[in-house]
Amino acid sequence: MYSEVEASLIESCLKGSRTAQHTMYKRYCDAMYNVCYRILGNEPEAEDALQESFVDVFRRLDTFRGESSLGAWIKRIVINHCLNELKRRKISFEPIEDHYKETIKEYEEEEYDHEYDVRRVKEAIMKLPDGYRQVLTLYLIEGYDHGEIASILGIQETGSKSQYSRARARLRELLKLTPIQ
Repeated sequence: MYSEVEASLIESCLKGSRTAQHTMYKRYCDAMYNVCYRILGNEPEAEDALQESFVDVFRRLDTFRGESSLGAWIKRIVINHCLNELKRRKISFEPIEDHYKETIKEYEEEEYDHEYDVRRVKEAIMKLPDGYRQVLTLYLIEGYDHGEIASILGIQETGSKSQYSRARARLRELLKLTPIQ
């Protein structure tokens, strides 16, 4: 599932080529930094997580089986590293209330005619509480479903859905409060 260029790069890295490792790092570091930053919400922590993740990538490269693209494999390591960091931080998730299904339905039915620029949305996402931001990022940006998110974060699937619903609602509030520039 990966290209000949990736296969050659992997082979060179496995042989200990620093040049190949640098090439692999340069190829994926920007995208993986963005993943770290979206999950952790803090530049220094994102930079640390990126570096530590790539150390893991190079240590575990011999376990790469090619069942997915190299980038997807690296991204999974990066996400797991960031989530482990969050667990060390002990993010707190809001308790689930019995009416969460009504809340989800209520927000899904509402329509907003506002147009938001990317910068404002990114800034607003970074203002969300950790639990909200993590679920929102994993669901909307990284493409995980609620079952996968629940498994990754060690919460119930209904908790993931509830956090996502609340994150969307809070994001809308933040965007309403931020003036358009």
